[in-house]
Amino acid sequence: MVGRTFCGQREVVTTPLPSGGAARKLNAVKPFRALLLDLDGTLYLDDQPLPGAVDAVAVLRGLGVPLRFTTNTTRFPRRILAERLRAMGFEVHAEEILTAPAAAATWLAEQGIRRVALYLAEASFEEFHAFTRDDQRPEAVVIGDLGSGWSYDALNRAFRWLLAGARMVAIQKNRYWRVAGDLMLDAGPFVAALEYATGTSAVVVGKPAPAFFEAAMRTLGVAASEIAVVGDDVETDVAGAVSAGCRGILVRTGKYRPGDERRGGRSPDAVLDSVADLSTLPWRR
Repeated sequence: MVGRTFCGQREVVTTPLPSGGAARKLNAVKPFRALLLDLDGTLYLDDQPLPGAVDAVAVLRGLGVPLRFTTNTTRFPRRILAERLRAMGFEVHAEEILTAPAAAATWLAEQGIRRVALYLAEASFEEFHAFTRDDQRPEAVVIGDLGSGWSYDALNRAFRWLLAGARMVAIQKNRYWRVAGDLMLDAGPFVAALEYATGTSAVVVGKPAPAFFEAAMRTLGVAASEIAVVGDDVETDVAGAVSAGCRGILVRTGKYRPGDERRGGRSPDAVLDSVADLSTLPWRR
């Protein structure tokens, strides 16, 4: 049964907590007013929803919890991500999804950059429709996850453009992700290689950049301290959230590995077995 009490003008809604250690951890979590949910590894894995994830999102919506969905993926634009999520059974609208490629496009426009070289999946090129793709003299090299598309020649072209003065824009700098049960290199190692070779630092626009979380906060109209960020990556989700002033909730799914709670430099406010346990967290209207 859901319990309701009132704190000032706000209604605090809680659900029964599980027994044992999990309950003790969750009891220490202050009520939140909104949620930012990671996608791959948190809500789904290998195009299949994780057990209880669809129902968890439905319950949260039924309770009236404001939600946004955040992702560092560079393989799909928001439109396709929304379609894929709906096909899995999630109630999600494209305007509720905040992606790192969209954040990169916003940053480029704010800097007045027009000519770009794109190192990411072609499906996400539509997020950069306002820019000119330039493979001769780009003003910025935008780096995401190319997967098997990475090669020595691809890295060397980016290296030369960067030496010639192009800005290095990392859509994200994740170390790895999980595919079909195996961990795979993400964009981060390739960004790090180019940083080392050129002696420059990339501008990181996706998680864990504070600006990414701040953009999500603006769409919710909720203070950072009242937002909980849920994800399977202790560095980009949890540490990024805490650095931005939000609460960080780590789930033991996706790329999670035992001991992650002690990595990343910032301790999570709570650790859940999966998003199926989200309704056990206290929230405030």
